[in-house]
Amino acid sequence: MKARLVVFPIKGRNWCFSKSAEKTAPGQEATLPNPTWKELWKTIDFRGKKMPENAETVVDFVANKMNRAWVNLEKAPNGTMKNRIHSLAVPLLSRVKPSETFLKSISKDITKVEIAYPPSLNERLVRRRLRHIALRGSAVHKKYFYGSLSLLPFTSVFSVLPLPNIPFFWILFRSYSHWEALKGSERLLLLVSDCSNIKNIEENGRGTDNSEYELCESSSTPWVLIPSKELEELVSSEVERSDALSNNIVSAICQAYRLDKKEVLKYRDLK
Repeated sequence: MKARLVVFPIKGRNWCFSKSAEKTAPGQEATLPNPTWKELWKTIDFRGKKMPENAETVVDFVANKMNRAWVNLEKAPNGTMKNRIHSLAVPLLSRVKPSETFLKSISKDITKVEIAYPPSLNERLVRRRLRHIALRGSAVHKKYFYGSLSLLPFTSVFSVLPLPNIPFFWILFRSYSHWEALKGSERLLLLVSDCSNIKNIEENGRGTDNSEYELCESSSTPWVLIPSKELEELVSSEVERSDALSNNIVSAICQAYRLDKKEVLKYRDLK
C-alpha cells in the first residue's frame, strides 16, 4: 500500500509531519469488526505460528474492541455515564503529542511513501528529519510502552469499586498507543532508510519479517521525494509576514492534502 506524507515548517524550527487521509467512496462508511473471544482463541496457533505473530493477533483484537468501545462512547446520549466518560477522555486525548499520532498512522501495510515537501527545503534534510523522528519515536515509545504495562497491575485494583475502572482502561489505551507508535516508527525508519538498515536492525537484536525483506528486494526504493510548488506557495506567503502559519493557511494546506487540522495545529503550538 502507498501512503503520502506531507512535511513542511509550521513555526520557526517546528516542522509538521502528517499522513494524508485515504480517499473513500461517497457514502461509504467504515465498519468496525466485532470479533469474539472464541474467535480469538481459534485464530491463535501455539504450534504453527511464532510468538510475535500471536502477540500481534492479540493486539489487533484489543484494538478492535477499544475502537468499538470509543465509538459507543461518542454515540452515548448526553447526561449518561458513557457520555461523561467521553467528555473526560477528549481533553486527555488532546494532550497526546502529534508525533505519536503520526507514527501510529504508519501501518505495517504501507510499502511505499511519497513525501511531499516545499522545494525550498533540502531533500536530504527532509529525509534526515523523517529518520530522526522515527529513531527518536522508537526509543521514546518503547520506554513508555513498558512503563505503561508496569502500571496495569496497580490500576486493576480499582476494579473492586462499583464504578468503571477508568484508570485501568486509560493505561491500557496508552500501552496500546505506545505500541502502535513503536511499530510505526520502526516501519517508517525502514521505509525512509536504505536497505542496509535491515542489517543494522538485526545487529541491534530485533528480528525482521518477510515484508521488510520484500522492501529491499523490490527494484524501486520505498520512498519518493516530491517537491510541491503548491505547498511552497502556501508556506512561503505566510512565512514572509510572520514566523508561524496562520489558521487560514493551515486550513488550506489540510484541505489540499487531506490532513487532520487539529493534529497539524499541535505542531505549531509545541514549545
